Amino acid sequence: MTSPGSGTSREIPLPAEAPAEIAADAIIAHLTGAGFTAYRVGGSVRDRLLGRAVHEVDVATDAPPEIVQRVFPKTFAVGAAFGVVIVHGDEGVDVEVATFRTESGYADGRHPRHVTFSDAPTDATRRDFTVNALFYDPAEQVVIDYVGGLSDLRKGIVRAIGDPSMRFAEDYLRMLRAVRFTASLGFELDPATRGAIPSLADRLRHISAERVLKELSRMLTGPAPHVAFADLADLGLLDYWLPEVAGMRGVTQSPDFHPEGDVWTHTLLLLRKLRGTDRELAWAALLHDVGKPPTLELRDGRERFPNHANVGGEIAGDILRRLHAPRKLTDAVIDMVGNHMTFMHVQQMRRSTLRRLLSRPTFGQELELHRIDCAASNGFTDNYQFLLDRLSEFAAEPVLPPPLINGRDVLAVGIGEGPEIGRVLAEAQEQQLGGNLASREEALEWLRAQVMAK
Repeated sequence: MTSPGSGTSREIPLPAEAPAEIAADAIIAHLTGAGFTAYRVGGSVRDRLLGRAVHEVDVATDAPPEIVQRVFPKTFAVGAAFGVVIVHGDEGVDVEVATFRTESGYADGRHPRHVTFSDAPTDATRRDFTVNALFYDPAEQVVIDYVGGLSDLRKGIVRAIGDPSMRFAEDYLRMLRAVRFTASLGFELDPATRGAIPSLADRLRHISAERVLKELSRMLTGPAPHVAFADLADLGLLDYWLPEVAGMRGVTQSPDFHPEGDVWTHTLLLLRKLRGTDRELAWAALLHDVGKPPTLELRDGRERFPNHANVGGEIAGDILRRLHAPRKLTDAVIDMVGNHMTFMHVQQMRRSTLRRLLSRPTFGQELELHRIDCAASNGFTDNYQFLLDRLSEFAAEPVLPPPLINGRDVLAVGIGEGPEIGRVLAEAQEQQLGGNLASREEALEWLRAQVMAK
């Protein structure tokens, strides 16, 4: 066995178990049968060694892209100049097949000016982190390591390959990826790699909003979003795309309601309590109190944040539009952030207002946001339990039942066309939701009484 960096091979069988691995190994077999070298590479090898689920597999080969397209009947060249071809593999699984290459002349922090096809050792050294540069040869059942990735995997370290500043200058997004991998793998970030980030953090402005949104969303829906965002803040990586979030640090709160500390500490605790991979809820958790810094007032020696939920909803919309987020995500987060303080008053709501709250399309997410918001502060669960009881109460009927009367009914009793019809229908629904009208007959009788009262 040779030393790390010069072609280490470890006999570690990684049988194909996931559909993507099976498809990739079939592609590798075709390429090697045609006289080329081909391996599984990158995150799939790392995750298989760590015992984690594998969903996507990349293949690296010395076959030029035109040969890859000739060998396989169904392909799509997504980056022919970079040697990248998508092969439609077995069972409908698409596999990215890339030719070994070296890159140089990065002008914009992402795209190289020069790409030269090369060999596996050279290809390994152009990648971002050692644990992502491992190859696996399924025929020989060996892991091939040219950069010390196996050692770092055992030690739990995310380390840039070679000079960290050079790796980050090649693609500034790698600074965000360093944080994401460190948090999601539960690893430590190598000190030299960490040390190179702060002086380059402002370069994130050169990265497209869509790429930044994708990385941040993956952190938020990953296993440790609180770790990732604490690191982002410490490294100065929030300052360009999320300055409003960075501004939550040091904003004090009344210990009567928030014994845990400032707004940022509270937000990180929320992120720690997230369950699952709901992207809309995760962004709402991050941004739910983003309106507090600009609304902070000191009254009677206590911090107050008047109207911070509505202000926060507006800021959340600005942030997500800046990141070119999909409209569905943006609208849902605006609603959740703007509405989250409503939950403090649910036990005083009129029955009709409560039913409208429970019928909101984002109510399930809002209820979970309320739960973790309380769990990350005062721990009160009275309102949460109250809402669970109301949901149980309405389980046998629609939370927002269909109206008992319609516009034709209003016209039939002599109320003319115009805005008055809408007002009468709205009041009828209010009476219905409040439990005062239980049938169509009662609603028609109420309607006739409205006419008689005029």
